[in-house]
Amino acid sequence: MDQSAVENATLFSSANQSQSAWSAHSVEYKAASVLLVLFVCGLGIIGNAMVILVVLTTKHMRTPTNCYLVSLAVADLMVLTAAGLPNITDSLFEQWVYGYAGCLSITYLQYVGINASSCSITAFTVERYIAICHPIRAQSLCTLSRAKKIIALVWTFTGLYCVMWFCLADLEQQTHGNTTVVICAYKVSRTQYLPIYFTDFALFYVLPLLLATVLYGLIARILILNPLPSDPKENSKAWRKSTNTSSSTQRAAKSSSYSTTATSRRQVTKMLAVVVILFALLWMPYRTLVVVNSFLEKPYLDTWFVLFCRICIYLNSAINPVIYNAMSQKFRAAFRKLCHCGPQHLEKPPAYSVALTYSVIKETSNGESPDHFTTEMEELPGASEEFLAGKKSLSFKESSLCKSMIANA
Repeated sequence: MDQSAVENATLFSSANQSQSAWSAHSVEYKAASVLLVLFVCGLGIIGNAMVILVVLTTKHMRTPTNCYLVSLAVADLMVLTAAGLPNITDSLFEQWVYGYAGCLSITYLQYVGINASSCSITAFTVERYIAICHPIRAQSLCTLSRAKKIIALVWTFTGLYCVMWFCLADLEQQTHGNTTVVICAYKVSRTQYLPIYFTDFALFYVLPLLLATVLYGLIARILILNPLPSDPKENSKAWRKSTNTSSSTQRAAKSSSYSTTATSRRQVTKMLAVVVILFALLWMPYRTLVVVNSFLEKPYLDTWFVLFCRICIYLNSAINPVIYNAMSQKFRAAFRKLCHCGPQHLEKPPAYSVALTYSVIKETSNGESPDHFTTEMEELPGASEEFLAGKKSLSFKESSLCKSMIANA
């Protein structure tokens, strides 16, 4: 097998197997590799499955942002199962045990998951930018149906793009003295593989990170200078209405809605920015290793460092549900409900408060779809209660006004 196949197949191929020498893994390496991969992949599989379940089974969790997070969770599950779990058998048996069909399908699924996760991150980054920096456009662009279409496009593109790996992957038998090992490697030579890898590197790592850096910079600028972009027409209507009614309760409710929406936007944006930063940091060791080895005559393939690179990749796919739980009250409550622990009052209030939420959207003119606004607003404790209290006091005044009119009549 060509040496470049070893250095570039480090996600599941054994790093200490080369054409010139072969040595068994040490007991320490086997134990560390199996335990670390089992722990990280097990945690990631459970966490990402919970993300998918809570969004699919809870109606008010089905929002544009959460759709992209479900797509990311599916991609991460694919990486953990197709790239992570084969490492366990590789460490134990020190050769490929899944046959020719397994080599082709696992290699394909591995790259589909990696590329789809990158595209999903790019998609929700653009969605955040539109929602915050262009709130008027967000009414028509940041919708649930459009998010589903974009996700379908992402998976179609990555699925078709990665078909080439069916032609590039193959089994390779190596004989070293009395030892014969079978590994899943690449057919092509080093000169043929490097253009493919650098295309992947540019499309699914460099460009998404550059785009995310620019867009999150613009988002931060908007949130710092103008926490709540709004529609001037709606603002003038709201001002005239508040002037005519002279209602202090209305003004208080509107002020509270402004503050709540601005704070919740920051929370959601911070959470998604952390996901992007971790994606950049945890993929960096492996990406750097392959780039550096591409220009070295003798590649650097230290067994423990390659294991470290693998664990970073699996950790990137496993850590996102932990971030959601730590930074999103809505996801935290949904996870607790799914596990049947903690308070069981996640479901939305009756239709009265749903209609109230829509009226608040129109009054605050945040320029987002009702689903999108709900996602952000419900990140904060007591947000719904504040609006509900404001609505109740308005209803009381309205009823008092009706009574006085009847009495005068």
